[in-house]
Amino acid sequence: MRHGWRMSLVVLASWLVAQASSAQEATILRVGHFPNITHVQALVARAMERQGKSWFAERLGPGTKIEWYVYNAGPSAMEAIFAKSLDLTYVGPNPALNAYARSRGSEVRVIAGAVNGGSALVVQGDSTLAKPADFKGKRIATPQFGNTQDVAARAWLVAGGLRITQTGGDAQVVPTSNPDQLSLFKGGQLDGVWTVEPWVSRLESEAGGKVLVEEKDAITTVLVSSADFLARKRDLARRFVAAHRELTAWIAQNPDEAQRLAREELQASFRLGMEPELVARAWARMIITADVTLNAFQSFVTSAQAVGFLRGTPDLNRLIEAP
Repeated sequence: MRHGWRMSLVVLASWLVAQASSAQEATILRVGHFPNITHVQALVARAMERQGKSWFAERLGPGTKIEWYVYNAGPSAMEAIFAKSLDLTYVGPNPALNAYARSRGSEVRVIAGAVNGGSALVVQGDSTLAKPADFKGKRIATPQFGNTQDVAARAWLVAGGLRITQTGGDAQVVPTSNPDQLSLFKGGQLDGVWTVEPWVSRLESEAGGKVLVEEKDAITTVLVSSADFLARKRDLARRFVAAHRELTAWIAQNPDEAQRLAREELQASFRLGMEPELVARAWARMIITADVTLNAFQSFVTSAQAVGFLRGTPDLNRLIEAP
């Protein structure tokens, strides 16, 4: 009896050591995204995880775990990259470009595309505003100071002859979270909102807004890696990009199922209940693609320079890097 008891202790101890060793060897991959339809790959992947299927972890090898982190807009996600608290993130092109320029190309790399289109300027339904000059003395909301839509709004106004500063000018650009944009727009406290889906469609369907400017082909979301993670874990980054491309293709081939999963994730994680018709409306504005080119970033450089977010012309040769 005593011998058997000792053997059991030995077996138990060996099992505990093995478990501890396995836990130590586990690879944690920290991935950021926003609660927007334009971050559909992250939404679909998270919804699948709730059903017991980890799209990414299953393709990254045993012992790999995905930890998801949510941000309201790009500048916050880029600060997390700088702080080394994120490895990868879905983000808009302007924050990625700004982070790249700020770090002189040392901190971030764009490793894949995700979504084009799905962003627009929405004005009140009875508005007579038609061109930038009409917005003199008006208020336009954007998701966050320096994010892709914020830069787009400022550049559009400046190109139309208005003087725009960070805090005012001829028109006021007001960085405001997407949920607050909707309520303020409903209350008539905003003349326009430059934002992304599903908020564009929500402003139309729930607040009677109408689209004045639509960015149909512009890059809206890319997949960014910290340069440090890419250097240390290039093989893992390569496998993540391959899984991302495979998921992007699956979404394109299964739009109804992908829309359902995205709706479920928005409800489960963010309490954002959306009707199927609303998501389908938003979906029609998006081009879901894992491809991205350096030439497509040039317009963002021009816009960022026009509104003072970029000084000089950064060397973009290292911005896009395939793992």
